[in-house]
Amino acid sequence: MSFPDSDAPVETVWQGKFITAKRQGRWEYVARARGIRAAVIVAVDDDGHLLLVEQYRVPLGRRCLELPAGLIGDGGDDEADETAAARELEEETGYRAERIESLGEFFSSPGMVSESFTLVRAHGLTRVGEGGGVEGEDIIVHRVKLADVPAYVAECRARGMAIDVKLLLALGSSLLG
Repeated sequence: MSFPDSDAPVETVWQGKFITAKRQGRWEYVARARGIRAAVIVAVDDDGHLLLVEQYRVPLGRRCLELPAGLIGDGGDDEADETAAARELEEETGYRAERIESLGEFFSSPGMVSESFTLVRAHGLTRVGEGGGVEGEDIIVHRVKLADVPAYVAECRARGMAIDVKLLLALGSSLLG
């Protein structure tokens, strides 16, 4: 079976420090520059609370509710996915994980963006700081009981907050019932 445009050359239309706009045949899409990848963290504490973060996202023009996440490689070129996830979890939420388990690679919008992320589960959480990210990130940490996540997301949406697609993971059963 032949896939349309799969053998067409890839043309870089524009490249910035973090993203690249590309064209391949009839398709236009965005890719991360320099092989940058991301890690997204599912962190549930021993009391059954999911850790969420809220931060302003320039492309959306508003604050967004998300799972903790960050770029792999901020700690060095050879940084492992799990190491980056542990670092980002602590920076953003103030929680340290005893163990990080990889759940696999996922693609958030494969018709428009080639970016993937590694989803991880954090185990054995200990609060070691306030979180909030690095200077200028202005991250707000939310600790939400798992059973209350659907209502909390609805409340945030009603206040005008954007909701990251990766939160579908926490909403799954409430959307399918």
